[in-house]
Amino acid sequence: QVQLVESGGGLVQAGGSLRLSCAASGGTFSSYSMGWFRQAPGKEREFVAAMWRNAGMISYADSVKGRFTISRDNAKNTVYLQMNSLKPEDTAVYYCAAAFSWRPAERSNYDYWGQGTQVTVSS
Repeated sequence: QVQLVESGGGLVQAGGSLRLSCAASGGTFSSYSMGWFRQAPGKEREFVAAMWRNAGMISYADSVKGRFTISRDNAKNTVYLQMNSLKPEDTAVYYCAAAFSWRPAERSNYDYWGQGTQVTVSS
């Protein structure tokens, strides 16, 4: 069983930056592809970014390309999401997730989920 704990969320003004972290425990971190999703109030959870086990493959949602960067440190069992040029529409609860396979944008592909961290971007 894998446990995922997100941190780093908060309140930031439009144009600002935040870095989210997701610490994993209870499994072999390097065996998982890792993804970030977000869910705004009244909306479905949507894909943000994902990275393959050894960072050999990366995928981003069109809405965040060029602004967000996913990275991972397998030695620290942690995946990161660097978010720059934040917009009010980025406001959401951000979740990290772990999967054995690579279908990055499919929620059903992910086996484990964290509890989420709130990101609020003010205009």
